[in-house]
Amino acid sequence: MNPAPQSQLLIDRAQVSFGGFIAISDLTLGVGQGELRCLIGPNGAGKTTALDVICGKTKLSAGEVRFRDKPIHRLSEHSIARAGIGRKFQVPSVFRELSVRDNLYIGRSGQPGILANLFSFGQSGEKEEIERLAALVGLQDELETPAAFLSHGQTQWLEIALILAQNPLLILMDEPTAGMTQQETKKTAELFCRLRGKHTLIVVEHDMGFVRDIAQTISVMHQGKMLAEGTIAEIEANQAVRDAYLGSGGIGHA
Repeated sequence: MNPAPQSQLLIDRAQVSFGGFIAISDLTLGVGQGELRCLIGPNGAGKTTALDVICGKTKLSAGEVRFRDKPIHRLSEHSIARAGIGRKFQVPSVFRELSVRDNLYIGRSGQPGILANLFSFGQSGEKEEIERLAALVGLQDELETPAAFLSHGQTQWLEIALILAQNPLLILMDEPTAGMTQQETKKTAELFCRLRGKHTLIVVEHDMGFVRDIAQTISVMHQGKMLAEGTIAEIEANQAVRDAYLGSGGIGHA
């Protein structure tokens, strides 16, 4: 597979091994600016490891990762984040004892540490931006609610807002709809469709109905390799993908 030269992100012939076990082998993936790419495949295919490689959590054994045509695979996680890459993990990480508003103030601030951030609350322009972020993820009516009292789906949306507060160019999402209700999943799909274009998104997801709602291009991994890439129709028609992952059901709503 030959990614377009204008790819914002390029994983080029990447390999990752853990104590002799090869988790990713000769993986190449190119994602264009503003694209929403879904990364699917069976458990153990290497999808989360691919996200770990992009954000610097896992180091390559071979190959490289380029972001905006600059190599980033030797940088620290912090340096990669500062370059414009945000990551949402499967388990939300929010300040449960603080309100939604205060969580977003902390997310907006570039200063490390909660105490340093508490003194910057309410500065000019911040209030409007906080309210815009809350409205974007559907939490405008929960600004004074402690994060501990949010539903599971609302907590996921708050973490997405915390990532958006840093205005990253590329956002990595690892199973963002896990544990959500059907209604919450639908609202998350609508949110992602609004985000693409302004942000580039790579979404690892098992919910094929959700993938159908958001996908522009789908990349399918299997046994640490890239098995296929294409539109929903192309992936559904790919016999190798059906054999390895989709079975006879295809990509769709149950």
